[in-house]
Amino acid sequence: MATQASDAARTLTIAELNDRVRLGLDRNARVLITSNCLETLCGEGCAPTDRVLVQAELMAAFRHCQFSEDSPERDFGVVELRGRTVWMKIDYYDLTLDYGSDDPADASVTTRVMTILLPEDY
Repeated sequence: MATQASDAARTLTIAELNDRVRLGLDRNARVLITSNCLETLCGEGCAPTDRVLVQAELMAAFRHCQFSEDSPERDFGVVELRGRTVWMKIDYYDLTLDYGSDDPADASVTTRVMTILLPEDY
């Protein structure tokens, strides 16, 4: 039977693992940016080098995002970038990305996927 302290410790572990993804420190994590998000922020006729710059801006912005109290795992964040609201969501999968992770607090059995999207992409 889980205790309140063990639940809090588990949540903190998951939050710290999610922070590693946002900071670019988890080599096993995947980062996805929706095409609509990238095209909207980059603008029409955007050069490939500009797309890379927008991706870097997005990653930098989410390194410093604030989380609400209803996101104790720090798996959902919101930033403003180039006049647009942008969301970030981290999901937990097994190592082959076929199913959800059995234990998101265990990095050895979990692949984290951070999706960056505009609210209308949801």
